[in-house]
Amino acid sequence: MIRFLASSALALALSTAPALAERTAAQTLSLSAELYLEGMERQDPLLLLAAAKLRKSVTLSKVERTPERDMDLPDDVEEMEPIGWDDILDTAVAMAPEDEVLAGLVEDVRAESARGVKTGQVYSITSIRHGGTDTYPALTYRGGEYADVYVEGSGEADLNLFVHDAQGRLVCSDTAISAIAHCGWTPSEDAGFVIVVRNKGRGSSGYSLITN
Repeated sequence: MIRFLASSALALALSTAPALAERTAAQTLSLSAELYLEGMERQDPLLLLAAAKLRKSVTLSKVERTPERDMDLPDDVEEMEPIGWDDILDTAVAMAPEDEVLAGLVEDVRAESARGVKTGQVYSITSIRHGGTDTYPALTYRGGEYADVYVEGSGEADLNLFVHDAQGRLVCSDTAISAIAHCGWTPSEDAGFVIVVRNKGRGSSGYSLITN
């Protein structure tokens, strides 16, 4: 029964997302984060299991990107790596430490091979204070190819994401109240786009920025 419920939780989440073959790494991470946050709110280890399974299918390369900040950072704010699939599994086990069936499912995910891994996207880590705005120098994207940006924070962060073209026009935004945000668009030609991250939450946060 638990195996069926875990599969159902993942299937339901995937039914509202782009098909697996069409989903970018950023879209996969965003869906994984939504499942993780929902699982934490409901204290549902099966949702965490689905989140970890998705996240394990993504491999990223780290780059250094330094944004321009409108506010200095507090000394106690740490930069944040994207949450790891193994950490999500550890949290799922901690929710139901006596559940042997869940433990078996967790071990199944740990043992799965990395078939179909999504690559080609990079991430950087930094931090942002409450009320702060980070602006990244223009990044060049190819015309006619889908482009996307994803940010992942923690705690009480409410990260808003904006993408502007070279003329300052808003191309895409995600202002939902959440510690995660995702934007996708297709440039008509090779061009540079400016990425802006704002923290509208009640606390400072480390965050990771994922782009293709």
